[in-house]
Amino acid sequence: MQQYTEDEIVEQLRDPTKQRDAFTLVVDIYGEKLYWQIRKMVLNHDDANDLLQNTFLKAWTNIDYFRGEAKLSTWLYKIAINECITFLNKQRAINNVSVDDTDVFLLERLKGDEYFDGDATQMKLQEAILSLPEKQRLVFNMKYFDDMKYEDMSDVLGTSVGALKASYHHAVKKVEEFLTKDI
Repeated sequence: MQQYTEDEIVEQLRDPTKQRDAFTLVVDIYGEKLYWQIRKMVLNHDDANDLLQNTFLKAWTNIDYFRGEAKLSTWLYKIAINECITFLNKQRAINNVSVDDTDVFLLERLKGDEYFDGDATQMKLQEAILSLPEKQRLVFNMKYFDDMKYEDMSDVLGTSVGALKASYHHAVKKVEEFLTKDI
């Protein structure tokens, strides 16, 4: 497969004769990264797959509005994160859970997810991450698992680099406390 830069893909997305093929390329290039970002937020494979499809559907229907002011990857991450937040808020409402409470329902779904192949330690880590407020959880996942740069996170989340660093620091402390409290 030929390698393309993001700028070349964006240029092809703007060309009606190349748009469909270029979007297929976008799905190929960003699909797995977005899937794992979504999966870290919702934990369940089937939910992550559905949300990934929603993300690409939204991106495709709004591709003509993409002006290139942000990177294409940033735009896709924003769509994915917004889809996740909407999904999680609906799940909280269904499960009668406050935004401030631990998303225990996610942990229960993870335990029942046939695609989860982690051990007890992985489950404990997920439980620790779920105990974080949503924004800290998001920042922790992006930094810890994806090693995303704070500048890129800032573009995606619309938050200052300093605030993101503080959020990550607090999240790490809380996760450490959670994991060591029974030792």
